[in-house]
Amino acid sequence: MKKKENIFQLLTQKPWEPSQAKIDNEHDGATLALSKAKLGVRTIIAVSTVIFSLMIVGYADRMFVYDWRSMPDPWLLWVNTGVLIISSFFFYKTKVAADHKQLEKVKNGLLLIGFLAFTFLVGQLLVWQHLIKLGYYVSSNPANSYFYLFTAVHGLHLMGGLFFWGRTTTKFFKGNYNISKLQQAIELCATYWHFLLLVWLVLFGMMIAW
Repeated sequence: MKKKENIFQLLTQKPWEPSQAKIDNEHDGATLALSKAKLGVRTIIAVSTVIFSLMIVGYADRMFVYDWRSMPDPWLLWVNTGVLIISSFFFYKTKVAADHKQLEKVKNGLLLIGFLAFTFLVGQLLVWQHLIKLGYYVSSNPANSYFYLFTAVHGLHLMGGLFFWGRTTTKFFKGNYNISKLQQAIELCATYWHFLLLVWLVLFGMMIAW
């Protein structure tokens, strides 16, 4: 059994010495217990968090300038928010079903999630169409610009999530999967979907408040 090294020993290691190189070469890399897929999703979430955070900071700074004019809150925007919440809930339920190998529930869940996701995206486009008809164009006011920017960037991220949902769903219906990989794929899709819901709730809250 290998002796566990304390923090002082780790900090005083000399990787250029032959003896230390031998130890490093025997290391199996198990300290980072993440698969490539999990690491990839966490990286995407981290980068997306930075992007949305910068957008939110810009929004908060710009809204206090004299030419800021708040936009109306179309009722359909509330409906779309509800649809996204429901889809996130069913992603959770589908993950639980996959963990218990309840494949019929997994099939129904994946189909319902896809339907709700496309419903949300179509709903967002209808909101755009409604606001443009009312004269709220992108270049008319900074508030308008941020609204279209927020919804567009969030929509693009959601379409990225739909891409991986589509891959997972296609493999499931073709029977081209093993249960452990299916469980992991649904878990990662669900994690990303919950993240997008959280982002949307923050953006939506800001837009209706100011």
